[in-house]
Amino acid sequence: MTGQTRETNGNAIVAHGLTRRFGDLVAVDHVDLTVQRAQVYGFLGPNGSGKSTTIRMLCGLLLPSEGDIEVLGYAIPRQAEALKRRIGYMTQKFSLYDDLSVYENLDFVAAVHELTRAQARTRVDELLQRYWLTEQRNQLAGTLSGGQKQRLALAAAVLNKPELLLLDEPTSAVDPQSRREFWDSLFALADAGTTILVSTHYMDEAERCHRLAILDHGRLVADGSPQELTAALPGQVFLVECERASAAQVALRGTSGILAMAQIGAQLRVLTERGDAIRARLDDKLRAADIDAHLQKVAPNLEDVFVAATLKGGDRGSRNGDPGDRPPPARDSTASAPPRDTP
Repeated sequence: MTGQTRETNGNAIVAHGLTRRFGDLVAVDHVDLTVQRAQVYGFLGPNGSGKSTTIRMLCGLLLPSEGDIEVLGYAIPRQAEALKRRIGYMTQKFSLYDDLSVYENLDFVAAVHELTRAQARTRVDELLQRYWLTEQRNQLAGTLSGGQKQRLALAAAVLNKPELLLLDEPTSAVDPQSRREFWDSLFALADAGTTILVSTHYMDEAERCHRLAILDHGRLVADGSPQELTAALPGQVFLVECERASAAQVALRGTSGILAMAQIGAQLRVLTERGDAIRARLDDKLRAADIDAHLQKVAPNLEDVFVAATLKGGDRGSRNGDPGDRPPPARDSTASAPPRDTP
């Protein structure tokens, strides 16, 4: 590690062998990570996959058990205090003061960053306008809606004009329209040069990232752009169209070569291993159950990638991860996204 406050090779974050243990529990297991500048980099993973723990180590809030970290040219955790002036961090849970107004919360954050009174007024007014909070200026933060709290938290996180913004599942409690507006704000920041690392449990959000890491059991199991990850899927996907999708799912359960199934309305999406014989095997099973169905091979999506990547670790005995981990969902469930980490 150089310890210099200058990025190398256009990278904002470089981590090698990043590991964190809590006693015998391995929350993050030798993760190598590279995030380029002005990039929206996503973390996707099930409960206890290590997303939150990794983010806390990257911003110097949690000491790694092993590994090297360089963020914006600073060696972490040794230079974490110097780094804090150049980053913004938004936690899963709204962490501002409920009994202060919107303006008072932002004014307090400005004071923490040692802005002068004139600088604070100018910056806070700018952020209130940018994040549609002008009308809520004097409203207590605790009375805001979920989307308004989210925008206030983002305004606080970027008040110091950070070069790097770390967001830990920032949209987990807001409506779809607020999520869309939030992501529009993120891309505006990235276009202005801010590097963004964001964890999410929404597939549509993951698809919007420039690059994506999938974590499972504390390990990085996939890394690439959404397009690269879907193109490299080590499997194939069939769409089963029939009037009895639930019955088709029961009939196909246990068939050799099937990795996962999910019912989507009146259709059944089936992820299988590669091979020409599998389609005939599916047809035979459905006919034997007297189910009239049409099978169509379709392009994989990011959810298929997620299922395939996390299945690789499904046989490694007891599940590692963050404290408070829950069991993973059944692979033939209708869940459309991984459940979020516990705080």
